Amino acid sequence: MSTTTKKLLTSQLIRELGQKAAAAPRKRTNHNFHESLDDPVQRLVVAMKKGTYIRPHRHATENKWEFAVAIQGRMQIMLLNDDGSLRERIDLAPGGRTIGLEIPSEAWHTWLALDEDAVFFECKRGPYHPEKTNVFAPWSPPEGDPRVAEYSRWLVCAKIGERFAGL
Repeated sequence: MSTTTKKLLTSQLIRELGQKAAAAPRKRTNHNFHESLDDPVQRLVVAMKKGTYIRPHRHATENKWEFAVAIQGRMQIMLLNDDGSLRERIDLAPGGRTIGLEIPSEAWHTWLALDEDAVFFECKRGPYHPEKTNVFAPWSPPEGDPRVAEYSRWLVCAKIGERFAGL
């Protein structure tokens, strides 16, 4: 994509991302507005279907906050403590009480799609290299692990201070 090309976030793009997320094994997809993973500012739209599993993680590199704004559907961001216990739930929805939030650098977090089609815009500092930037929570099952379904059910109903006992 040329740097002189106009970059638009359109209803059509949102529909297409929803279709791609529905067809994706992970039940989510994203569209990057930044040119490369080395860009100093990462800008993307993430579409996720209800039931996607985003393994709890944090961005260990210094000052790797991320800011998200809800575009479509309801979603929930969960912040977790170092021991895996639930610290906070934040509901995010366009027109809701909270429509955007900044996830602090080094905060353990995960996302739940509460509606079948949840979409958010994310902005974060780059560069972004998943193998260096993302640290997955050792107290959470990796994607594809048979315990993901049980852990995901726990995430939906966990109360503040509770910790998943299935690992």
